Amino acid sequence: MAANDAPATLNDALSGIRVLDFAQVGAGPTCGMLLGDMGAEVIKIEAPGGDIGRKLGPPWQHGESVVSMSFNRNKRSLAIGLKNSSGPAIVTRMAGQADVVLESFRPGVMDKLCLGYAALSRKYPRIVYCSISAYGQSGPWRDKPGVDGIVQAVSGLMSQVGSEGAPPMKVQIPAADMVTGFLATTAILAALRVRDATGRGQHLDMSMYNSALMLQQSAIASYLSSGELPVRSGSAAPYSAPNEAYPTKDGWIMVAAYHEDRWNAFCGVIGDPALATRPEFSTNPQRVANRASLAREVSLRLAEKTSAEWQALLEEADVICGPIAEYDEVLASPQLAHNGAIVQMQHTKAGTVRMPGAAFGDRDAQSRVRRPPPMIGEHSREVLALFGFGTAEIDALVASGAVIQN
Repeated sequence: MAANDAPATLNDALSGIRVLDFAQVGAGPTCGMLLGDMGAEVIKIEAPGGDIGRKLGPPWQHGESVVSMSFNRNKRSLAIGLKNSSGPAIVTRMAGQADVVLESFRPGVMDKLCLGYAALSRKYPRIVYCSISAYGQSGPWRDKPGVDGIVQAVSGLMSQVGSEGAPPMKVQIPAADMVTGFLATTAILAALRVRDATGRGQHLDMSMYNSALMLQQSAIASYLSSGELPVRSGSAAPYSAPNEAYPTKDGWIMVAAYHEDRWNAFCGVIGDPALATRPEFSTNPQRVANRASLAREVSLRLAEKTSAEWQALLEEADVICGPIAEYDEVLASPQLAHNGAIVQMQHTKAGTVRMPGAAFGDRDAQSRVRRPPPMIGEHSREVLALFGFGTAEIDALVASGAVIQN
């Protein structure tokens, strides 16, 4: 691509890249959506009954899963019966015009359909093939099923969430799914770069388990160094204090005042400058060791004013803080509006759908909604025509049940 033909924004960075997206539920569809946000042509290939993620709910919007829609904008849907004798042949033919294949079946499923990396790369060596699974394509846990909550549990993430003595808790958003989708997107972009340099694609083995471990980078590194199992500490960061949420007169406020200059300023703002010089609170390691007694002292003072009053006073003193916002407050924030963080689209059945968009670094590169999340098989005929199938051929495939057009 010549310099003067370069994409104007990151929304167009993957223009000309075709993705066959077999992924289901959360992790893989997130990856496909982000590639679509960057301009790739993403074909969501699903069974006649649809991606199993379409059954996730509540909430439902006119019968459509809001959770599933949140992972699937900027795609077209092609419904194929892969167990139909014609199904794998259709996909193999399409793969010759694709750059990326994305799948999240259990390891071995695509190989049995003759659609695995080994089969497709023999015919099309430039293909970038990304397999997303719970534990990876090899190893002792290869064949174990896994979903977000299970991976949060076995990766140690769930052991870090909540307060000491409380039952185990998970991150309520599908954190393992989301971080896997983000990392898979990064890996695909890197693999496309390598392919452009070498002419060859590769097989990317992305596991939710590894991704969840990477999400815990600092915590696991700390354990490897100290040998001490961490104690769940609620909103508090285990490596610094004060760096947690405290109750106020009308709610809660998060305070990060662990650097010494901010710690001194914080004590002055709350009306107790002597607190900064008490031996048990004089350094960050001492404050971490005495976190419980520090929290009692701070909470007594912060209970005297509202969160908004404390925020104004602390920000004036350059102490980092923020109120604990509910979603209604988040959506009403001026920064969210300025960032254009929520995108809106018109869905065929669900009507007006809103969700967070992708922000790629500058306001000119906010995600552009080219397509709302598709209905099952909404674009089957259109997609097959795009990949060179003739009208009579498409009619025959639909008549045979190999392809579903809704």
